[in-house]
Amino acid sequence: MSDTSADRRPNLGTLTIVMLLHGLALYGLARALAPDFVASLERQGLEAITIVTPVVPEPVPPPTPQDRPDEGAQGAPGRQAVPRPAEAPEVRVPLQPPIPLPPVSSTGAATRAGAAASGEGTGAGGVGSGAGSGFGGDGQGGRFTPTQPVKIAGDINSAADYPTPPGGREIRRGRSVTIFLTVGTDGRPTGCRVASPSPDPEADRITCELAVERFRFEPARNADGEPVAGTYGWRQRWF
Repeated sequence: MSDTSADRRPNLGTLTIVMLLHGLALYGLARALAPDFVASLERQGLEAITIVTPVVPEPVPPPTPQDRPDEGAQGAPGRQAVPRPAEAPEVRVPLQPPIPLPPVSSTGAATRAGAAASGEGTGAGGVGSGAGSGFGGDGQGGRFTPTQPVKIAGDINSAADYPTPPGGREIRRGRSVTIFLTVGTDGRPTGCRVASPSPDPEADRITCELAVERFRFEPARNADGEPVAGTYGWRQRWF
């Protein structure tokens, strides 16, 4: 019973051959009827298959004795360094004025320097009439006090300087005129104005002219002792 069933089973090898033949027949029929379609399928199938071929590196030959570096040999000399030339910048030292030496005290018997005894020197030691930098003196202590002009010459004291007015001299007898003079740095008046007039305007004018012509002054000085312009007042009275 079992032997008969085994004989009726199809042979696997025979089925494989039959299926292969049918597949070849279908491929030939498809290629004949639709060659472009079959060719497209063949290209897609070949592109999907990637064949990787391993690359075997070539063996590196071992170094020969002459290629091996001598570990005890001296290396190649390095490049010699050359210094870059440099120049120091020129420094200009400003010239200083010479420092004056202090005056040397005199060893003689003169007392003009004011170094010890009283005299008219700078008053550096004893009493003198100098600037008072040492002890007592009548100087200004190294600085000047500003001054006004001081009249040193000229006057108006003659009745002949004034003509007789139409009403007679009685018109100005016992009266006075006050003027202000502008004194320059040379001590000469440069201008005049009447500050308080008298009853005789002509006599006032003559008084200004005579004062500018005759008066001379020691000019005014500032705190540094330098001459400066100043104002001087003068009152002329008639008797």
